[in-house]
Amino acid sequence: MALISIIKDFHPLGNEKLLSRAEQLRPVLRHTIREPIGGFQLKERYSPEKHEIVLQQLPHLSMGRGENLCLDFGEHLVGYLTLELGYSGSHPDAPAFLKLKFAETLQELSENSQEYDGWLSRSWIQEEYLHVDQLPSRLVLPRRYAFRYLKITMMDTSPKYKLIVRHAECRTESSADWSAVRKLDSGDRQLDRIHEVSLKTLANCMQEEFEDGPKRDRRLWVGDLRLMAMTNAMSFKNFDLVKRCLYLFGGSRFPDGRVSANVFTRPAVEADDTFLFDYALLYTVTVEEYLQDTNDTEALDDLYDIAMQQIEYAIRQIDETGTVGGQAVKDCFIDWCEDLDKTACATAMLLYALRYARRLARRKNDWSQANFLLQQHDTLRRAAMRRFWDEDRQCFVSNGQISAASQVWMVLADACSPEQALKAMRKALTLSEGARMSTPYMHHYYVMALIRVGLLSEAEQHLRHYWGSMLDAGADTFWECWDPEHPERSPYGGSVVNSYCHAWSCTPAYIIEKHLLPERETND
Repeated sequence: MALISIIKDFHPLGNEKLLSRAEQLRPVLRHTIREPIGGFQLKERYSPEKHEIVLQQLPHLSMGRGENLCLDFGEHLVGYLTLELGYSGSHPDAPAFLKLKFAETLQELSENSQEYDGWLSRSWIQEEYLHVDQLPSRLVLPRRYAFRYLKITMMDTSPKYKLIVRHAECRTESSADWSAVRKLDSGDRQLDRIHEVSLKTLANCMQEEFEDGPKRDRRLWVGDLRLMAMTNAMSFKNFDLVKRCLYLFGGSRFPDGRVSANVFTRPAVEADDTFLFDYALLYTVTVEEYLQDTNDTEALDDLYDIAMQQIEYAIRQIDETGTVGGQAVKDCFIDWCEDLDKTACATAMLLYALRYARRLARRKNDWSQANFLLQQHDTLRRAAMRRFWDEDRQCFVSNGQISAASQVWMVLADACSPEQALKAMRKALTLSEGARMSTPYMHHYYVMALIRVGLLSEAEQHLRHYWGSMLDAGADTFWECWDPEHPERSPYGGSVVNSYCHAWSCTPAYIIEKHLLPERETND
């Protein structure tokens, strides 16, 4: 099911002061040049030839009609492609008609885009059809791509000549400063590799704002921002980029003050007409966490009222049961899982955010607001336990459903006692059927809930299994959606539009440095 919204005549509320400040915080992009490490010809799905063509041989490889060349750049890149093309044989008497296919993974390279029939626009598929009228030619593509592999197919040419790819390069783009990051050398090869790929994922999503994915959707989403900001604080420490993103969300909102789920920044800043209840609450959480990292009093003054507006709107969604209901539940994302009942999660999200909002109010010395939020928290917590806690089964039940998501968010929200929280997460560990978690976004919070109840060994085991299995499947950066038991699963109706470098997947680096390594040092 698509969590999208189309509002006719949508006119966001603008705040020029915040947008001006966000513009001042626009980062400088860094560039490098990357060339292919080799190539191969793709004949069948998932089966490149074992013998790879080394770079020195590329100028001598010619392509006629129907032939292809697949270039492997050796790592996931975000940037702009340049091709130096030549020919062999007689002088070209017709244009070279080329198809360029960019792929983040080998599997994606092999997929037939014509078979895609999902609900996301096929325009996200990274394919180009080009006519090259003159050879030799230097082809500089104007569009930015996210890829490791490039498949060049000669759709048609003249019998008189063949095309030669003399040189290929990608001018990469990112605002991440790798000199600010230390390479992890813990002695554990798997954890070190997971940490490395996590930071690569984050870096490739760090553009002029924190993008959710450089292939798709290439824009700023609140849920992704929160997780990227956490990982950034443990690595690149680009706090100005976090601040810029918070100001972008504050600078363009729904007319009633709600924070949009995502914001477009080109050609101008404009809030999307999509609202997600849980994401709006995470905006308040992210503001408070940014202030914990920076103690930025300017940001506190500028963003405090906006952060509180999200809480006040959410409180108004409490129904006659004393818990969150109605449209707010439908407006929750939580995870890509159609079978998930989100009623308990929606209430837990508000509980969770209330804790951060109280900290904000105290930071602002707004004691009347702090006391109000405390009363709201305590009242909501009691209602949540009455409605969702099942004493017999010792876990949270949402309209008859027992899911990992309900346990996770109620535990993170401190809805119950530590003893009950431990039992709830032990229950979550046993769940294998029903509403399964499908994204690294939800798996991150699952690991954090395990850590919160003291199940550190189980948390590390899950991190190794989930993100490690992506590495085993060939990941250079971590993916948007991943189910090890169903590798081709997609929430969009086709994996060809899945993002294979996705911001919400970057958090293992945070978890490893914040929780796993300190625990090891303590035990040592």
